[in-house]
Amino acid sequence: MTEANTLTPYKLDRFFELSPDLLCIAGYDGFFKRINPAVSKLLGYTDEELFSKPINEFIHVDDRTITSKVRNELTKNIPLYNFENRYVTKSGEIVWLSWTSFPNDSEKIIFAVAKNITHKKKHEVGRNLLLANLTATNKNLKQLTYKTAHNLLSPVSNLLAVFSLLDLSKITDEETLKNIDLLKLASENLNHTLNKYVDDLNEGNILNEKIEELSLENTLDNVLLSINSLILTSKAEIKVDFSEFNTIKFNKDYLESIFLNLITNSIKYARPDRYPVISIKSKKINSINQLIISDNGLGFDMNHVKDKIFGLHQKFHNHVDSKGIGLYLVYNHMTNLGGQISAEAKVNEGAKFTLSFRD
Repeated sequence: MTEANTLTPYKLDRFFELSPDLLCIAGYDGFFKRINPAVSKLLGYTDEELFSKPINEFIHVDDRTITSKVRNELTKNIPLYNFENRYVTKSGEIVWLSWTSFPNDSEKIIFAVAKNITHKKKHEVGRNLLLANLTATNKNLKQLTYKTAHNLLSPVSNLLAVFSLLDLSKITDEETLKNIDLLKLASENLNHTLNKYVDDLNEGNILNEKIEELSLENTLDNVLLSINSLILTSKAEIKVDFSEFNTIKFNKDYLESIFLNLITNSIKYARPDRYPVISIKSKKINSINQLIISDNGLGFDMNHVKDKIFGLHQKFHNHVDSKGIGLYLVYNHMTNLGGQISAEAKVNEGAKFTLSFRD
């Protein structure tokens, strides 16, 4: 046997001493028999202190029972893989260790290797806290939507009742009749939307994202019709080009909400010295279907808003109607169905949103 293949006691000791992982030999009696420097370095105790007390005394009190249980399995000559528990250092800090252990029943000892996974555990705690906050936020949004929709149903129903009482034969002005028709249609659309929200929330179907083949033109026309008065009042010009593609597989309510929020935002945040011009076009980039919606409005400073642009309650202008919800909804509509959205903008030069749809 060559010298390179010979593992002398000296070489084994060097490997034991220099390993960054925690290497231990423990007895069936529950005491350390040998440890490498990584153990005392991490836990902060001297070797003498670690050898003088049962291992259980260094383990977090909440993990002692389960650790004793798995240690009993080891004494039955059953190996242990990736067992996680907490130790308490001499300074009181809690560290997480992941153990792999093998018993030697003939000598009544256990060979064990542990990795410090404290950083990983802290990351998991942060992620779980974030998920819990998102869940709570979604629950609050659902309750707010239900409450708002439910509370608006009565006044909208009353408004529709007023139209049934109107005697249109006594109105001769064509423009007035046209405005009444628009107002009635908008009220009926609002009533339909509110009823649908309440039904979905009652049935727990708010997350039932039905996918279907949609016409961009027809969907946009429905949205434009519902905000016709706003468009006329603002004198907004809307340029539409769906020549590259006109159909998309998506959720109808989501697509209508995307159009509605981005268009009304463009009108809401128009520059006071010019009428809003809104461009809506479809585009294929490397076989990816994209909708590009841009305007000539106030825009915003991308360096300032950074990753906050699609956050909940994030507002970048002091508009009386600004709630910081529209872009949050658009972002969630896209990402919930596997799509992406990006934004470009410059102060007083408008904003552009690019929506990329999943195939």
